[in-house]
Amino acid sequence: MGERFELPAELNIYNVLETRDTLLAWVAAQSAAGSERLEISASNVAEVDGAGLQLLAALSNMDHNWQLVGSSKNFTDACHAMGLVPWMDQHVPHANPTGVRA
Repeated sequence: MGERFELPAELNIYNVLETRDTLLAWVAAQSAAGSERLEISASNVAEVDGAGLQLLAALSNMDHNWQLVGSSKNFTDACHAMGLVPWMDQHVPHANPTGVRA
């Protein structure tokens, strides 16, 4: 496994384009290095909106195996509010009904 990608503290419409570009470059580098599973952390996310969640949902449609390895309370709450609990369960190892383990 390669290095972990840390999502920014503000994962929102104001910086999602920059985050997308950085994330896609990281995915390409990890793939070139032969990483089979990509690790993405939302541990530091303090603010998230639909655009930020949409970015990760789009990653789910790519041909990369990834998992969410950490989640802040704000990120988890946003996923719950948007009805993304089943989606989170697919990408979080050892998820539990009350949320993500950090």
